[in-house]
Amino acid sequence: MVKDSEHPFFRPLWRRIAVVALCLFWAGIEFATGTPFWGMIALGAAAYGVWQFLPPTSREGDAAPPAPADPKE
Repeated sequence: MVKDSEHPFFRPLWRRIAVVALCLFWAGIEFATGTPFWGMIALGAAAYGVWQFLPPTSREGDAAPPAPADPKE
């Protein structure tokens, strides 16, 4: 079964960023109108979107490839 975050719709990076940005924008609207409960829910959705759609990138040198094992005779 395919996870929702692996759906072909979310393949382009700009769509994943747009989903997170929309959640953040909506949270701002909720806080500005005086409904912090819904603002926190929208922030939670944005945090979940960051966790699912924007995986961390590894910096160069963080994960070195494993060294080949020496053959023992």
